[in-house]
Amino acid sequence: MHNQNTNILVIGSGLAGAVAALSAAEENKNVALLTNCPELLSGNTPWAQGGIAYTNTKDSPEKFKDDILKAGNNNNYKPAVDQLVNEGPKLVEKILLEKFNIPFETDKKNKLIFTAEAAHTISRIIHCKDETGYNIHFNILKAVQAHPKISIYVNHTAIDLLTYSHHSTDSSDIYKQPACFGAIILNNQTQETSMLYADQTILATGGLGQLYLHSTNPLESRGDGIAMAWRAGARCVNLHYIQFHPTALFHETGRFLISEALRGEGAQLYDVNGNRFMKKIHNQQDLAPRDIVARAIHKTLINTNHPCAYLDISHKPSDWIKNRFPNIYQHCFKLGLDITQKPIPVVPAAHYSCGGVAVNLSGKTSLDRLYAIGEVSCTGVHGSNRLASTSLLECLVWGHIAGKNAAIQTTKNTIPNTTDWVQGSKQIDPALINQDWLTIKNTMWNYVGLIRTQERLHRAQDILRNLQYDIEKYYQTSKLTLDIIGLRNGIQTAVAITSSALEDRVSKGCHYIEL
Repeated sequence: MHNQNTNILVIGSGLAGAVAALSAAEENKNVALLTNCPELLSGNTPWAQGGIAYTNTKDSPEKFKDDILKAGNNNNYKPAVDQLVNEGPKLVEKILLEKFNIPFETDKKNKLIFTAEAAHTISRIIHCKDETGYNIHFNILKAVQAHPKISIYVNHTAIDLLTYSHHSTDSSDIYKQPACFGAIILNNQTQETSMLYADQTILATGGLGQLYLHSTNPLESRGDGIAMAWRAGARCVNLHYIQFHPTALFHETGRFLISEALRGEGAQLYDVNGNRFMKKIHNQQDLAPRDIVARAIHKTLINTNHPCAYLDISHKPSDWIKNRFPNIYQHCFKLGLDITQKPIPVVPAAHYSCGGVAVNLSGKTSLDRLYAIGEVSCTGVHGSNRLASTSLLECLVWGHIAGKNAAIQTTKNTIPNTTDWVQGSKQIDPALINQDWLTIKNTMWNYVGLIRTQERLHRAQDILRNLQYDIEKYYQTSKLTLDIIGLRNGIQTAVAITSSALEDRVSKGCHYIEL
């Protein structure tokens, strides 16, 4: 790919990025949609099992808002919550139900089936069995691929955002309002770099779960967007609010998300001795907010000296389980675990970043001409702990708004002359990459995980800053690959999370400080 110009550059092809690309293209703007993965169907979206919050006749925006605020410890940005609860259901109806006809579960009368999840006071979750994210994503991506105004670049990695202060050849540009005008791109296959200039750039790079030893996220969730925005000078907030999902499958093959929807449908948590420990911890028992359940499991594992807890739904009819949770059933069955007969061994795992690049109600960042949407952003909706099944809804709302808004903002913005991109020539040593990732993951899990102390955080900061120095030196001298770019972004984001955690000495939601 040679240097190119486009109206809108979208970095990331998850639900937020796909919706933004489609919304901008429908305004007759040229859109470049970029992902570092081999295919568009990537990121956290297709891994989302549970569902998407909608509404029913017994619900209201006020009830939904109240549940979000309670889950977020009232640390939420209320105007953003208002936008989500009021605009979200409208867009679910307009885009998902009417435009794309997403096959949500219905009863015999063809009425939507609503289910409950943790911290919801009413059943308001619609779902496609346990493959909701996949079904939504797959159908929207078909429209993205068919749209003539959208150019798709798979296997292309954004290295850094282009800004006046960092990349213009005109030294006086440093005094201008900070602005983004595209990104430096690596072709993963040819290892060639190029500039992709854009009137407006939208970050939709997803989460950062892979910074932790145990995660429900795919490999590409390395905090890329946060690191790029941080280096470009965009404001980032609430980075220390990392949500740990209480129930990931405990198995030697790796972690696999066991949806909250199981507990919503009556699954119960037990310790190794058969005790329902959540009864003594919270009045909502197994349906308490995620942070409370995750810490309860964590402490139970310590107290029982056992590596996992157990989630049991086997009291439900076998055929019902197979029909309601086909993906989870099949995955576990292939590993030799029949969830219709036996409980599921589970442990907490890093799941979702409630913080990120700070944005306003339109998805705009503090850097002119740069938007951020989806998990990479911080709208303020989630406060210090996310309510279940609101992430897809947030992607839909802010993806739609940001795409439309960015399209309106595409005027004849000046693209400055840029400095040539220079990369090193050393070949990557995979042993160094692997060891550095192990250090990051273990440090973050042990010191910046479910339960934190000032001593642990200081220890993490020392380890990570020293490692960052070595990685940056290595990055500057090496021939660029997806792996070294990801490692550089991962250590940058890990350092930023740890620094943010050190500054906040008050336990809130998923930031739990033990004195």
